[in-house]
Amino acid sequence: MILRRLSGALGIIVVLWGGSLLAVLWVGARDRAAPADAIVVLGAAHYSGKPSPVLRARLDQALALYRRGLAPRVILTGGTAPGDRTSEAAVGRTYLRRAGVPATALLMETEGRTTRSSLTAVATLAAPLAIHRVILVSDPFHLLRARVIATRLGFEALTSPAHRLPLRTWILSQPRYLLEESIKAPLTLVLNY
Repeated sequence: MILRRLSGALGIIVVLWGGSLLAVLWVGARDRAAPADAIVVLGAAHYSGKPSPVLRARLDQALALYRRGLAPRVILTGGTAPGDRTSEAAVGRTYLRRAGVPATALLMETEGRTTRSSLTAVATLAAPLAIHRVILVSDPFHLLRARVIATRLGFEALTSPAHRLPLRTWILSQPRYLLEESIKAPLTLVLNY
């Protein structure tokens, strides 16, 4: 009897995890960019002031959306990691300025070290500017959790994945990232993780 209950519980957990995995893939595979008040670029590592390939892909995606006229502002997020002299947001700002985005179109959140802390700071920054509808730009697997957090903070959150590689290649090259996000996304939804 106990073994039957345990296997039933395990089966339910596997089905729920499978649903979460599919949701992470579904959101990451679809570009939902549409007109919005701002584009929010979630931060990533940089190397001595130069964007990492991950951050560069996110910035290039935001730049493409901005050039399409989908939003008048770009909000750059990300604080300073130990040993860094500048924030992820500042590196992103420099990159986009060099690409021709006017300084007046760029806003920065420079304290966040996690998705939640960055988006919470963005909410504080956005409120007086009447920014409600945002396009979140990040890695494909990260977007579901980011959207859940942004929605809880009061944003109407659209998603636009930064594709350095085709999604299939992402899955094969980043299985740990996919696994982590397929666990973090439901925890965020249920436990406000």
